[in-house]
Amino acid sequence: MHSLPPSPSAPLRIGRRSFTTLAAASLAFPALASSPARLRIVDQFGLTSLLWHVARAQQFIEQQARAEGVTLQIEWSRMSGGSAVNDALLSGAVDVAHIGVGPSLLLWDRSHGRQNFKAFAALGTMPQYLLSNRPQVHSIRDLTDKDRIAVVSTASQQARTLQMAAAQAFGAEQSGRFDSLLVTMPHTEALAALASGKGGITAHFSNAPFQYAQLKQPGVRRILSSYEVFGGPSSSVLAVTCDKFRRENPAVYRALQRALKQASQFVAAHPREASEIYLRAESSNAPAGEVLAFLNDPEIDYDVVPRNTERLAKFMHQAKVLKNEPRSWKDYFFDDLHQLQGS
Repeated sequence: MHSLPPSPSAPLRIGRRSFTTLAAASLAFPALASSPARLRIVDQFGLTSLLWHVARAQQFIEQQARAEGVTLQIEWSRMSGGSAVNDALLSGAVDVAHIGVGPSLLLWDRSHGRQNFKAFAALGTMPQYLLSNRPQVHSIRDLTDKDRIAVVSTASQQARTLQMAAAQAFGAEQSGRFDSLLVTMPHTEALAALASGKGGITAHFSNAPFQYAQLKQPGVRRILSSYEVFGGPSSSVLAVTCDKFRRENPAVYRALQRALKQASQFVAAHPREASEIYLRAESSNAPAGEVLAFLNDPEIDYDVVPRNTERLAKFMHQAKVLKNEPRSWKDYFFDDLHQLQGS
């Protein structure tokens, strides 16, 4: 199995998997001369941002850039929801971001033949849960017009996963069965809304750590896992940029890939320290042991290789959400990653 281009000094071990050197990828882009460079990164809330938090705290991106002869100035910002992040990327307000697989596919489709946004790394596999506080609801088959489902956006990873689940349960023509029940709000607000019933919220399609906190609330139960919909572990978010940035900043692009590899390796080797980094970055008062338990959960793996993304891509094209048909994961990932054993 192959990996993203490794550090010039040594091959790295990522998560629970080992990968070999991609020397050809390293030779594909000549290093830039030493000069100040600006890099604008946007992250989001929750454990999907863990690799960015670790890379920032440990200055992995700056270190890898210096190895390429580049002095790097990084501007970090934060947004909530794939739609807002996509708009920022398309407008040129930011250079690099991570978004759910669904929003990543929309971005790829929308920019196809123009800015050509694609992914350059996955940021881990983790399940996403649809939770309900209504006693009568035990599966999506029990959802009715009485329900209101909180999602971060109607184009989010969770919203697309719910459409896939509806198609599986009721037939392809019913993929939009629950669209009218969706209410958009940040995960942090939805967490409180589900507990209080504020705004009539009876369900929330979330991710870690919010879903685990909600499961501790009385009467809240899981009615669906994304892993059930995708038939196993699947990448939840992808790191993306546009072709212009990649071509004009090859050394920074390489530094980003290697830094994310380092962060993945760090999480696997030092989960306790990674959990502490996360708590500081999120200004969270959650118990450190609770976050550590998430990182040790066998369902969660901070691997940078894409896993099980093609099902959603094909579904979105069949549902006419995507105009362009992705033949495989390689269509929406940059070609220097095509030697990976992704999916």
